[in-house]
Amino acid sequence: MRTLLFEIKESMLIALRAIRANKVRSSLTMLGIIIGITAVVVMSTAIKGIDNSFQSGISALGTDVLYIDKWQWFTNEDWWKIRARRNITMEDFEEFRELAKLPAAVAPVISSRQIVKYGDRRVESVWLNGSNSDYVKTTNFTFSLGRFYSEIESKSSRQVAVIGSEISKSLFPLGDALDKTIKIGGVNYLVVGVLAEQGSFILGPWNPDNQVFIPIGTVFKNFLGQSWNTITVNVRAQNPSLLEETKIEAEGVMRKIRGLTISEENDFSINQQEGLVDNYNSVVGVIQIAGLFITGLSLFVGAIGIMNIMFVSVKERTKEIGIRKAIGAKRRTILGQFLLESSTICLMGGLVGLLLAILASMMINQFIPTSVQYSAVVIAILVSLITGIVAGLAPAYTAAKMDPVEALRYE
Repeated sequence: MRTLLFEIKESMLIALRAIRANKVRSSLTMLGIIIGITAVVVMSTAIKGIDNSFQSGISALGTDVLYIDKWQWFTNEDWWKIRARRNITMEDFEEFRELAKLPAAVAPVISSRQIVKYGDRRVESVWLNGSNSDYVKTTNFTFSLGRFYSEIESKSSRQVAVIGSEISKSLFPLGDALDKTIKIGGVNYLVVGVLAEQGSFILGPWNPDNQVFIPIGTVFKNFLGQSWNTITVNVRAQNPSLLEETKIEAEGVMRKIRGLTISEENDFSINQQEGLVDNYNSVVGVIQIAGLFITGLSLFVGAIGIMNIMFVSVKERTKEIGIRKAIGAKRRTILGQFLLESSTICLMGGLVGLLLAILASMMINQFIPTSVQYSAVVIAILVSLITGIVAGLAPAYTAAKMDPVEALRYE
């Protein structure tokens, strides 16, 4: 054991001296490994950060909520066929609320894009959502300031508003939004609540951080006109285990309300967050495959470069190998020496790539969320070592099997 440790120590010292003697060549050799490790770590940290943000946003919306709508999310079905469906009206909602027994909460929602202003500050194309006071019961929203509008404010169509965290930051950078009057579509609204950060940029129009909520009657009064706009009915199950039963009941109730016969198709859709999650997973899956391909290509190119350089190194040190073998060095010692050298080059490249990836993740975090994982660090180090061993195996074997007499004659 002591002999083996001594051989490893000596091989490591020889490898480090060889790397130090050829600094520029060793640095260029590391480049492929640096790029590959940087790519894999940045990709993993970005995907993990986005995933954490997405899961947080989904949780804020509520995983046990159904969305009864004229439109179907993420479908390949004929758009014109769906467009021809009848609108869902407030009368449909009222009847549904009376007939459905399983839901814990039911709320109508209608949406419109509007400009929101405060003084000389403005936010363009904001999703304005109108609903009743029960809307907050169909979500897991938390508040940084104030509250959601009350039943009285909802029924009397008061001009009050609850704003998302990003809207608040844009209009009120000092964080003093509560009880201020904002303009939505040129109409004044009193801010009664500000949501704590809820969503994720990847949720797009479903992100509550970039939305404003007002009573649904106020939307009809000031913006849309009840007669031609469809609404969405948010239905929250009493608990996730009852979601499927709640969905079956909701479909039956809606078919009854719409007067559909057994042979007629649904002229409405019951959407779930499953569709949003599936769409997200498919996008992330494509990104991961592309990232792994780029990483694999970079590591492959890096490994080929290291292999070529190690063959050059073996040729340059042929006489040295002959001398070492002539004085008793074993094949395993020569093999270990060159494997340690290639592994050390790869490990140094991996550590540089890891450092660059962490710095890049910190910069990317200013635009999209990232999350550096310990597993990514461990994987980066292991991949570096494995690449070094694989790349150095052929040159090391060539050196180990050299005939000492022939090696000593080499000029």
